[in-house]
Amino acid sequence: MTQSAESGRKAGQPVIHTPPIVPSHAWEEARKHLLLKEKALTRARDALAAERRRMPWMAVTRAYAFEGPAGKASLLDLFDGRRQLIVYRAFFEPGVFGWPDHACRGCSMVADQVAHLAHLNARDTTLAFVSRAPQADIAQLKERMGWTMPWFTLTDGFDADFGVDEWHGTNVFYRDGDRVFRTYFINNRGDEQMGNTWNYLDITPLGRQEVWEDSPAGYPQTPTYKWWNWHDSYVADAAPDKKWVEVSDAGEAAFRDRNADPTA
Repeated sequence: MTQSAESGRKAGQPVIHTPPIVPSHAWEEARKHLLLKEKALTRARDALAAERRRMPWMAVTRAYAFEGPAGKASLLDLFDGRRQLIVYRAFFEPGVFGWPDHACRGCSMVADQVAHLAHLNARDTTLAFVSRAPQADIAQLKERMGWTMPWFTLTDGFDADFGVDEWHGTNVFYRDGDRVFRTYFINNRGDEQMGNTWNYLDITPLGRQEVWEDSPAGYPQTPTYKWWNWHDSYVADAAPDKKWVEVSDAGEAAFRDRNADPTA
């Protein structure tokens, strides 16, 4: 390790002992060595997601009630017509530090990470936040912070029944007609990675729904990349754009050529 330069260091700050400075060939070797481990982690994450898609489901038999911008809503209503529902329990209510101007700092960090919801919606998936704050307060908070996700008010024991009455957490549900099933739950450190479209899809029972995934027989899967679109351009049941198919096919071919390399 080498000691960092003193220039730019504020008075009282500790000296930072940085890694060694090496020429480009040594840097590339170090990167390749680390990349082997990173690729192993990626493949292990994919395998874990495949196992998650095979987790047993739990039937939700109790009728839960929420308040939304349009009034009373059921758990089925939160799906907004889609098959999959991700529900994040955010702490914004009396008694939470920051009330009524702000939600919990951690929950607000999670909200700030949420990607454009059109991409989740295109995979038949809805994301919703729930809190015990009244709708008027939720609307003001969303406007102030620039958040657009659906956000409902808890009115019963939903939070206690699904492990989020005392701490944040993310529950995943699947709808089969009028039947609802709980398929997954994650909290604590697992929640901090949420927000990215891929991380959300990876905790759903159907996954990313692309052909490369290891999913049970009969699960919906479409060609890799082809469903991707600009967030203002998704059209239900539309065929993939021809030019984008050509571009993505070329990208896939390049990736396959590199598969002989264990770091690819």
